[in-house]
Amino acid sequence: MVVGVLQARLAIYEAMSLKDKRRIIKSLKDRLRQKFNISVAETDQQDVWQSAVISAALVSNDGTFAERCLQEVVEQIRHHRGATLVDYQIEMV
Repeated sequence: MVVGVLQARLAIYEAMSLKDKRRIIKSLKDRLRQKFNISVAETDQQDVWQSAVISAALVSNDGTFAERCLQEVVEQIRHHRGATLVDYQIEMV
């Protein structure tokens, strides 16, 4: 069994309030959950308007599949309107 964890640091330049930020992050999280069937949560920077850290996790019996899936998640984040991917880290446990 392999657990893949992605931590992505985002910049949200369009957000002028926490409400704006939460709208953008919720949209991104919902899209990732629906498309990839993974667990997603905002894990840091919750009270900062234009910055966010989201984490995604999945469990698989194939490490290669898990890493490939998380790389696709990264690409989806890169193309999400409203959020700019600053940095990310993938870890397999």
